[in-house]
Amino acid sequence: MTQPIRIMPCLDMQNGRVVKGVHFVDIKDAGDPVECALAYCRNGADELAMLDITATVEGRKTMLEVVRRVAEVTTVPFTVGGGISDVTSAGAVLEAGANRISTSSAAFRKPGLIPDLIKEFGPDKITVAIDVDRNPALPSGYEVYIDGGRTATGADAVQWAQRVDGFGVQVILPTSKAGDGAQTGYDLPVIRAIRQAVSAEVVASGGAGKLEHFVEAVQAGATILLAASIFHFGLIEISTLKEYLRKQNISVK
Repeated sequence: MTQPIRIMPCLDMQNGRVVKGVHFVDIKDAGDPVECALAYCRNGADELAMLDITATVEGRKTMLEVVRRVAEVTTVPFTVGGGISDVTSAGAVLEAGANRISTSSAAFRKPGLIPDLIKEFGPDKITVAIDVDRNPALPSGYEVYIDGGRTATGADAVQWAQRVDGFGVQVILPTSKAGDGAQTGYDLPVIRAIRQAVSAEVVASGGAGKLEHFVEAVQAGATILLAASIFHFGLIEISTLKEYLRKQNISVK
């Protein structure tokens, strides 16, 4: 494998605190974002994501003050998403210290936003996130969800990923609603299907619960491994995970 695998802890944010749910509901507090970010950077995270999970639904922008505080302590590339609905809000988040922005619902509702963001900030600053759930009626068997996983769109997830890829996005982040927080393993068919359909890097997200799950995601084609619960609650240390991946002959950063 040419490109080393990167480990990306994700801070899901609500009311200025890190939280974690299961299947996008049953939200529990998981700590202070600055403390979490510091701990992850010290423990070997390669990237960090922070998603304001209720910003879109509450019709507000990302909490810039929290972005600033986390950016001050973060020593790795830092992606922020949630409530980024136009070039102005994306610019404000980048200015607050994020290295990349992630857009999901807004990009789906207004696909023209993606080329606008790329033109303004460059392709390396833009991640498009896609929340997905199984729907056997669609060609790929997966449907796009928006509004923090609350609203079904009727759109095929792989077809949408291909369209996103066509704009020149470098990173696509599909999260399986079925897998989210369940710790039963990543949704491998959707990772595989999107990886085969796009040239962008694919992030594995939603469902990591044990070391083997990360290997399966790499085999399915993911190059960035995102997890939240298992890192927040200390079930797996990042350093332990990297050592395990190396033993499986997987190149890690």
